[in-house]
Amino acid sequence: MLLAIDSSTQTVGIALFDGSQVIGEIIWQTRSHHTVELSPAIEELFKKCGINYSQLKGLAVAAGPGSFTSLRIGFAIVKGLALSLHIPAVAIPTLDILVAAQPLRDIPMYALLQSGRNRYAIGKYHHQAKGWVPEGDIVIKKIDEISELATSPTMLCGELLTDDRHFLLKNNKNFILASPVQSLRRPSYLAYLAWRKLKSGKLEDVRFLSPTYIHIANPIL
Repeated sequence: MLLAIDSSTQTVGIALFDGSQVIGEIIWQTRSHHTVELSPAIEELFKKCGINYSQLKGLAVAAGPGSFTSLRIGFAIVKGLALSLHIPAVAIPTLDILVAAQPLRDIPMYALLQSGRNRYAIGKYHHQAKGWVPEGDIVIKKIDEISELATSPTMLCGELLTDDRHFLLKNNKNFILASPVQSLRRPSYLAYLAWRKLKSGKLEDVRFLSPTYIHIANPIL
């Protein structure tokens, strides 16, 4: 059994996955109350699914980018559980969770999430036989800068504000926007990606797991 925790942004999610099916999943919007909401939500999920901590064989956490404080809370819980239960834990990039839910197409794709002050953290992906593969660095951009990225048909998924979604649809017809449902980060995808990573034997030292933070000074895509 694997417990996955995504606390990257105000969209928070947890899931239990046994390698064959999603046992339970909870997703909610928080008003920056990660500290007081996350642990009780985990207890609620365990109770509803009839699972106890002794059944856990692995843990997963969304690595970011995301909010500095919220990421730290997720990492603290996962690292604490991993060390106390003596089980492995892996970190998966937050944008990889988003793209895992998208259909495979032979065109480029951008994934993004809100980064505060009307900016987005955005990363580019391309399609290979094994799925979506990241291309280049994750950077911070405003919506008018994002609108200039697509010069040919290009998919885009993630936490777009309503006005920004309308702006892109109006100003760049090359963008193919994922629906709000497809753009929801589901912790079950995090669990699935982490399960595959654990089974591959690519384990990390839990003590050195750390979030990914993106700064304005990053290079441009």
